[in-house]
Amino acid sequence: MTTTRPAPVDAATGFVRLRVEAVDPLTADAVAVTFAVPDEHREAFRFAPGQHLTLRRVVDGQDLRRTYSVCSSAAGGPLRVAVKRLDGGAFSTWVADALRPGDELEVLPPAGRFGPRPDPARARRYGLVAAGSGITPVLSIAATVLDVEPASEVVLVYGNRTSADVMFLEELADLKDRHPERLQVLHVLSREEQESELLSGRIDRARLERLLTTLVPVDDVDEWYLCGPFGMVTEGRSTLLDAGVEASRVHVELFHADPPPPRQRATGPAGDAATVTVSLHGRSTTLAVERDGESILDRVLATRSDAPYACKGGVCGTCRARVVEGAVSMDVNYALEPDELAAGVVLTCQARPTTGTVRLEYL
Repeated sequence: MTTTRPAPVDAATGFVRLRVEAVDPLTADAVAVTFAVPDEHREAFRFAPGQHLTLRRVVDGQDLRRTYSVCSSAAGGPLRVAVKRLDGGAFSTWVADALRPGDELEVLPPAGRFGPRPDPARARRYGLVAAGSGITPVLSIAATVLDVEPASEVVLVYGNRTSADVMFLEELADLKDRHPERLQVLHVLSREEQESELLSGRIDRARLERLLTTLVPVDDVDEWYLCGPFGMVTEGRSTLLDAGVEASRVHVELFHADPPPPRQRATGPAGDAATVTVSLHGRSTTLAVERDGESILDRVLATRSDAPYACKGGVCGTCRARVVEGAVSMDVNYALEPDELAAGVVLTCQARPTTGTVRLEYL
């Protein structure tokens, strides 16, 4: 996990160039990428379960950034992410097909608040629901909880098309062998018949309701973590809430969401701009942002290349900032928890000013 050679740091953006230690196949279209972390960056890259990394690659002058969740135990596991090839995905295809051990990638330190903060003195039962590549942060949560909380238990409901599509199949089996009494794994396959009809099909509302009344009673679970496609996650969350689970005990993370519909332009006068000041890395910048124009992030990036971002779709949460004066509106939000919203945290990639003056502090 370590190397003694210093890793170059981009002072403007905070990206660190890390050497790729291993690229291991997981399925026909997915690989696990392990990074070597130099001693001087070990603390910066110490991760919590459920966190993600932002990777960057510049191709023909185009800045490509993608976020991938760490899939290892936070209790001493390597810095490793899983990348699944997407149709037309410029970044994922390159990683899956061309990345090799010894290559280097620009990586931001871990970020995100999706997972729990394990406590050895705690005894809980965690319910994890994942589909496809949504297993990556969920695997980190499961492995860390089982390593750190000896009195806790984990039940995982994991959906895929066929058994050949199951990422980390061997790792899950090994984890089950090490913790046979504390880990329950339910593989749900949509295109492959299994012995139990209940586990043959998609993880939709009807199937999850049946699972909750048979194999995974909601009263037995203290915290829920859901990760995967938009439909599965949103439908799963609403199913749990309808079953009586408190909203504060249901945590979700998306890997992709369809873009929002085109914005309706306001009927007010053109050029109606607000004065927006952002504080980032100890330096403040003031700029004019039209209330119905570009997002605050896009306007900031025009003058500050160090502004953090990855997906620009309201999913990853990399561009978080806190509103300290004024107000903004967001087009969509798939990343912020209710307590963050209550504290004035916004996604600058989705934010537009609604008052004449706005002050933001990047987190």
